[in-house]
Amino acid sequence: MTDILYWLALNMVPGVGPTMFHTLVAFFGDAHAVFEASPRQLSAIAGVGENLVRAIKDPQILFDAEQEIKKVGDTNTALITLQDPKYPPPLKEIYDPPPVLYVRGTLGSTESPAVAVVGSRRCSGYGRALARKLSKDLASARLYVVSGMARGIDTMAHQGALDANGMTYAVLGSGLDVIYPPENRKLYHAIMEHGAIISEFTLDTRPEPYNFPKRNRIISGLSMGVVVVEAGAKSGSLITASQALDQGRDVYAVPGNVGTTTSQGTNRLIKQGAKPVETADEIIEDIVPNARRGHRSHCPNPEVSEEEDKILAILSYTPVHIDEISRQTGMAIPRLSALLLDLELKGLASQLGGKNFVLA
Repeated sequence: MTDILYWLALNMVPGVGPTMFHTLVAFFGDAHAVFEASPRQLSAIAGVGENLVRAIKDPQILFDAEQEIKKVGDTNTALITLQDPKYPPPLKEIYDPPPVLYVRGTLGSTESPAVAVVGSRRCSGYGRALARKLSKDLASARLYVVSGMARGIDTMAHQGALDANGMTYAVLGSGLDVIYPPENRKLYHAIMEHGAIISEFTLDTRPEPYNFPKRNRIISGLSMGVVVVEAGAKSGSLITASQALDQGRDVYAVPGNVGTTTSQGTNRLIKQGAKPVETADEIIEDIVPNARRGHRSHCPNPEVSEEEDKILAILSYTPVHIDEISRQTGMAIPRLSALLLDLELKGLASQLGGKNFVLA
C-alpha cells in the first residue's frame, strides 16, 4: 500500500506528467525517495524548477493521495502501477506509459491481441453501421476491441464487441466516477461486465478537452493496430492514428466517399500510407494470420424467410432506399415495409431515416 501511495501521490503532483514521473523515479530509485529528496536534490534534475519542487514538497499532495486511495477502496476499482504484473505489456512499450491506471472490470489475457476502433463523434449512419459490424467481427475472432466510449464511432465499436459477447476496453478522458457522455451510462456498465473501463486520471476528473489527446495514446498503446472508420479533417481520431504510428502500431482506414466531410480524414490517412480496409478479415489476417473466424459462416439463418433473404442480399453498409429494394426484389412497398420491420426486430437490418436501410 505504501508503494501505491507514493506512486499515486507523485502521479497527482501538478506538473509531473508521465515523462517527468519516469525521470524522477529513475534518478531517485523509487517514488518514495522522490518525496524524501531535498529541494536541492530535486532542483538538480533537468526540467525541475522552483514551482515543481514546491509542489512535490507540499504535504497536501500525500494527504490527497491517501484520500484518493480511500475513495478507490470504496468502489470496485483497481489501481495498477507500471510495476504491477497486471499492467498491460503493450502499454509498457510506449514512450510515455501512464504510471498509474485506474481500472474497473477485468483486464483480459495478454495472449489475445487488441485492436482499436475509433472515429468521428459526428459520423454518418454508414459509419455507425460499419464500425459496429467491424467490431463485432473482430470480437468474434477473439480480439479485444479498444475505443474511447465517445459518441459516434467509439460507441458503436464497443457495442459491436458486446454484440459478439466479446471483450472491449473503454479508455476515458475523465475519471472513472465521471461517465461521459452521460447517455452512455448503460454502455459503461456493460463494458465493465465484458472488459474494462480504464483511465489515468483521478476518479473525479472532469472530461476537459485537453484530456482526450492524452488518453488517445493509451488507446493506441493497448492495441496492435488502430482502425479509423470515419474522421473529419480535424477529428481527434487522427491524433490516435498519429500516436499509433509513433508507437510502431499498424494503422488502418476505411475508405469513404470523396467529398464527404466524414471521410476527409480517413482518405487522407490512406494517401499517407494507412492500409485501406473494408472488412474485419483484412485486419485479422494482417494482425493474427491464424485467428479463428467463427463469424464467417455462411450457413442459412433458419429464422430468415426466403423473402427476407432476398432483401438481405441487397442490403450492405451503404444506405439503400426502399424504392430501390422494391425494384430489385419485385416486392410491393407495403409487403416490403413489413419484411424490413421484421428484419429490424431480428437485429439484421436498420433504418437510417428517409426510408433508407442498411445491414445491422
